[in-house]
Amino acid sequence: MSEPIRWSEVTEDRPIPHLQRQLIKGEKALVAKVLLFKGCHVAMHSHESEQIAVVVGGKPLWTVAGIEHILEGGSVFVIPSNVPHSVVALEDSEVMDILSPPGPMGVDSQKLS
Repeated sequence: MSEPIRWSEVTEDRPIPHLQRQLIKGEKALVAKVLLFKGCHVAMHSHESEQIAVVVGGKPLWTVAGIEHILEGGSVFVIPSNVPHSVVALEDSEVMDILSPPGPMGVDSQKLS
């Protein structure tokens, strides 16, 4: 059994410009608290993990399998395994991403520019 974790104690990283995140990995899932600052662009990518994106606030534009979706706080998006997707922050946004099984996120393969 593990101990509770506080977000304030989780290290932040900035894998690409205008994106800040914190990751907590379990045995069968990963949760990421992601801040997308206006103009952030996560390039088109796919991964083995199923992704559930919970939009806490802001307005991200997701392109999933070629279809655009503008989401707002309170929206949840389920992205199946291996489906191409990208996101652009139309305004500062906070997203909680859950990936199962835990694995690399799209920004982990995106080159810094």
